[in-house]
Amino acid sequence: MANAVLKLSKTKIDEIQNAYEPYIQPKVPQGGLFVAKVNGCTVTAYKSGKILFQGPAAEEEASRWGSIEKDSKPSSDKKRKKHAYLPPENVSSMSLIGSDEVGTGDFFGPITVVAAFVSKENMALVKELGVKDSKMMKDPQIIEIAKSLIQTIPYSLMVLPNPKYNELQAKGLSQGKMKAMLHQQAIRKVFDKISDTEDVEGVLIDQFCEPEVFFRHTNQQPGDNLPFFFETKAEELHLAVAAASIIARYAFLKKMDELSEHAGVTIPKGAGPLVDEAAAKIVMRKSSDFLKSISKSHFANTQKAMKLVNQKRKK
Repeated sequence: MANAVLKLSKTKIDEIQNAYEPYIQPKVPQGGLFVAKVNGCTVTAYKSGKILFQGPAAEEEASRWGSIEKDSKPSSDKKRKKHAYLPPENVSSMSLIGSDEVGTGDFFGPITVVAAFVSKENMALVKELGVKDSKMMKDPQIIEIAKSLIQTIPYSLMVLPNPKYNELQAKGLSQGKMKAMLHQQAIRKVFDKISDTEDVEGVLIDQFCEPEVFFRHTNQQPGDNLPFFFETKAEELHLAVAAASIIARYAFLKKMDELSEHAGVTIPKGAGPLVDEAAAKIVMRKSSDFLKSISKSHFANTQKAMKLVNQKRKK
């Protein structure tokens, strides 16, 4: 069985736990924090700060959260699992629609998904704007570049507000299915915006689930209209995904600013202790219903915030 190991901070582990909340298992090994089964992978977090990923998709899933430790043993052939939808070697020079999402691991705020088209002819211009992996950029730089990008390339933004997210989650929809549906809608809208569709050579999605799972979630047949490619860290492979990531982050930051103004509290990103404190403050100033309206209510932060509120009220 393939496996990979990450060594992460408590804040990052809390973020991962919240992201996997719908997939948490009841049994936890000695010294463990949680066990989740997702996307063909079993994820086990330990109090030591290590997280073990086991299964066919171990490397892909682990790469979402950090760099795999050197002593990990990813698989018997020391290669990540292949699938039929990996991008070709010349992917970086293709005219593609790329898509990425932001906000899935954040307690506060919506999920924002963006699909963007970067043609061969536009690559030099997009590079000139400073487009690169958004994880390597600070928020002010993302905002500046995004404002230019949205005037330059065809894109589509899908926002899933917290009330709708909570409604769908309560009905049994997994976060993975929600993301897949948002990606599909964004990609379709970009495709409709492009006048000369013959120039589009395919779609590249920053992989968050197995391709077969994506197609099942979206009731889509592989190869409909355009070839679909899936790869983790796709923002490093093509400017379209990097651009989509930047615009998605920009939209998420704007929404977070709006929520902060609405709540009267500066709302932090992520899902760590600072988020718990902010959530408790919001409950004290507003109400638990208000907190639910601006958060992903099934995350563990809700219970942690209410515990803090009860402690404060007893004083």
